[in-house]
Amino acid sequence: MRAFPVPLPTVLAGFVAVLVGYASSAAIIWQAAEAAGADIQQIAGWLTMLGIGMGISTLALTLWYRAPILTAWSTPGAALLATSLHGSTLNEAVGVFIFASALILICAATGLFARLMRLIPHTLSAAMLAGILLRFGLDAFVSLQGHFLLCGSMLISWLLAKACAPRYAVVAALVAGLVISLATGELKTESVPLDVVMPVFTAPHFSLSSLLSVGLPFFLVTMTSQNAPGVATLKASGYHVPVSPLIVVTAVIALLLAPFGVFSICIAAITAAICQGAQAHPDPAKRWLAAAAAGVFYLLAGIFGGSISALLTALPLAFIHTLAGLALLSTLAGSLHQALSHERERDAAIVTFLVTASGLTLAGTGSAFWGLIAGGICYGVFSARRA
Repeated sequence: MRAFPVPLPTVLAGFVAVLVGYASSAAIIWQAAEAAGADIQQIAGWLTMLGIGMGISTLALTLWYRAPILTAWSTPGAALLATSLHGSTLNEAVGVFIFASALILICAATGLFARLMRLIPHTLSAAMLAGILLRFGLDAFVSLQGHFLLCGSMLISWLLAKACAPRYAVVAALVAGLVISLATGELKTESVPLDVVMPVFTAPHFSLSSLLSVGLPFFLVTMTSQNAPGVATLKASGYHVPVSPLIVVTAVIALLLAPFGVFSICIAAITAAICQGAQAHPDPAKRWLAAAAAGVFYLLAGIFGGSISALLTALPLAFIHTLAGLALLSTLAGSLHQALSHERERDAAIVTFLVTASGLTLAGTGSAFWGLIAGGICYGVFSARRA
């Protein structure tokens, strides 16, 4: 009897990578789409095209390089969109997606990305990201009011799994939340059909205020908090592939699919590690099979994007807030640590963090942009004083 060509643990690694990615941030995508004014059908279309885009890019890069290259949406970028797109139209949101993807493509193709990133101190980028994520972290605990059983169970499950199996902590919280929602009748399973939704084309509208207040910070967050860690994870796992082609391919796919709700496609970091470790395959040369399996599961998730969207709308809002907050907790903690780790840059970083977290809007431009500006001014003044 001929053995199955791909070992079951390898296929399971690809499945878990996709599951963790969706469980940890699909709720944030839903919030970002809702902030842009998308209705339920349009949100389902977003999830459909995101799954298809990530599936195509993962399979193309993995099969071409024979390396476990997993792509993903930008979770920090989605968090920024969820907090920054309020008041914008769906057409302006698509304009932001195209603008950011075009900047990423230009930077990757010309090598400008490395030079641009050197101009912005890493501490300020981390502080800006921490300021963006603060609301999500707070919402995870504010939701205890009025939903103590649901959110308390999710928090306890996350804590226990974090201590025993950290990689599956968010999955444990997801399962606990689903069980409690079903038991209490807060999840209406009959409203979650097995649905295939066709994505809808949305014409872009380019507004200078939205490009500056949302598009530019979104570009910076995506490159510094998603693509850069993704490439670093790949290299740390021993896979040395050309960096620029990876980012060019993902940026081109995101650019072409942006009018259908694909806000970003990037090199994955956390979920990619699942496919790049020994648990995926004992032979490093064959771990690309796990990423290829993940690409197939991405495509399946995209095809049934309508069901995923329906599930998110059928869940209590407190469930989504708690799950999103727990999923971003490690990123928030890591960003704060990086922002405050250098004593000489700490004051400028905390100014960036506070201004970004404040949510202020000046001249139609959002707080993430002004946080970076305020922190940059402080950084320049303090550096000149020391010099």
